[in-house]
Amino acid sequence: MTYKAKHNLMSGTEWTRESNWINDESGSITLLSLFFFLITLVMGGLAVDYNKAMAERTQLQVAADSAAHAALYTREKKSSNAAVEKALTTVSDMLPQRDFGTTALMTTDVNFGEWDNENLTFVQKADSKSAVRVRAMMKEERSNASPTILLNMVGQDTLDIGVESIYSTYFPGCFSEGFVAEDVVDIQSNNNFTNGFCIHSNTYVSMNQNNYFEPGTVVSMPNIDDIDIPRSGFEKNDGLQTALRAGKYRLRLLNQLPGIIDSFWTAEAENLPPYVDAGYYYDLDLNAYPGLPEGESAPNGNTNSLSPYHFEPNAVNRMYCGSGGKITMDAGLYSQFVFVTDCEVKFSNGVILEDVVVATTDTGASSLNSPQGLQIGRNDACAPGGGATLMTLGGFDAAAALSVFNGQILAKGDIKFAASADGVGGASFVSYGRIEGTSNMNMAFCRNAGMENAYRASYFRMVN
Repeated sequence: MTYKAKHNLMSGTEWTRESNWINDESGSITLLSLFFFLITLVMGGLAVDYNKAMAERTQLQVAADSAAHAALYTREKKSSNAAVEKALTTVSDMLPQRDFGTTALMTTDVNFGEWDNENLTFVQKADSKSAVRVRAMMKEERSNASPTILLNMVGQDTLDIGVESIYSTYFPGCFSEGFVAEDVVDIQSNNNFTNGFCIHSNTYVSMNQNNYFEPGTVVSMPNIDDIDIPRSGFEKNDGLQTALRAGKYRLRLLNQLPGIIDSFWTAEAENLPPYVDAGYYYDLDLNAYPGLPEGESAPNGNTNSLSPYHFEPNAVNRMYCGSGGKITMDAGLYSQFVFVTDCEVKFSNGVILEDVVVATTDTGASSLNSPQGLQIGRNDACAPGGGATLMTLGGFDAAAALSVFNGQILAKGDIKFAASADGVGGASFVSYGRIEGTSNMNMAFCRNAGMENAYRASYFRMVN
């Protein structure tokens, strides 16, 4: 049937039966509106559900990062199972079950291994303590996929979300070879610092003039503007301005120091150097000489002091002095043992320590001291072995001629020293107080050679 148009003065054009209904466009806007509505719905759904998914992904990433850090921190001293459990409990409140289900982070998602920094890859190794990878996810196969709000109208009911976090341990170069202090590091004049050596203070660094900093050395503190130097300090300290860095460290090793020393009393294996047998300790006796070679006569030295012959080789040697007690170590070569005591220890002129750890719980300002001529470590041009470590819950004071070759001093108090020229090669001094050095020293860098047995504490960083 057709319609025919005719004109009406009152209402304009009207359709007659002679018109073709196929050409009738009335109501077409309704279909177009529906089409645009569907497009708007999909676009809006994408925006709403995408933002929701991104928020959930961010929450998963924060949880994975927290779990990875907690796991690696715990793994330093405990088993892998304990570390995994710590990771899960750390994030239990960060991933509410009503939103993420019970499978967002599972025990199988926490894997220990090693991080290849060169190839940026993680290699899984169950017994490793150096790196951890944590994966967290909301996925269909775990029955916790992220439900959509609007996209389910077009058939997309859920979205899969997954994240990964990798943490690795590292050892800051300043703690390997350098001077690190919570308080001021005060170095005087005419000192040479070679490539790789580090001076760090969590307060500020102070120095006089005519010091030389080879390219590659580091002088750091939280605010480099706090450096204390003479007015012409940069001109009179060659390389200093280039060496400056901003930064701050937690002194983790010193936080662990009381526990390390305490473990020596029972010869626990964890903190012993390789040249000492675990579980074997010997109580020093001033009238006994277990280190005396067969056929030799006992020394005629001071009966109130220690000689190398008093010490049992390859063992933890213990001495109790009581409050305010003191002991002197006479001149000689001391080697292959750990000495733990509560005494103030004086090192006589001519004491040489090679493959030795001396640790005291005495808290005096000079709990380890030397008038002059103390040598820490073997003078062997950074060859392997021969290093020595001094530990104290008090301070260290060497009045003159301190020589250090692959040597380490760890002190809760101040470290004060005067070094002989060319006497510092491979040195790690860490203090919770101040470090005060004098002049005319060469701080040689051994690139950790010969310091294999130095004590270190791991630091943690996200690598992926």
